[in-house]
Amino acid sequence: MRPLRLNARTVWSGEGLLAFGADEPAGAAATRNLSPAGDLREAAANLFAHLHALDSAGVAGIAVVPVPEHGLGAAIN
Repeated sequence: MRPLRLNARTVWSGEGLLAFGADEPAGAAATRNLSPAGDLREAAANLFAHLHALDSAGVAGIAVVPVPEHGLGAAIN
């Protein structure tokens, strides 16, 4: 698995982006959004498939935007 950087507000060169909601910093080599609508249940359902897709994309690492720390968000983080 590629290195993960949690609570990222920017994307470093060569990184993939694991986004949540409308928060999608520019510049990612590849992007997957856990839930464009900001739904934590949808995000939890997509988590492992999106991580696998970014890992398979050959990015240098994966930047993960902040996910709320309540409910399923705590488990996602």
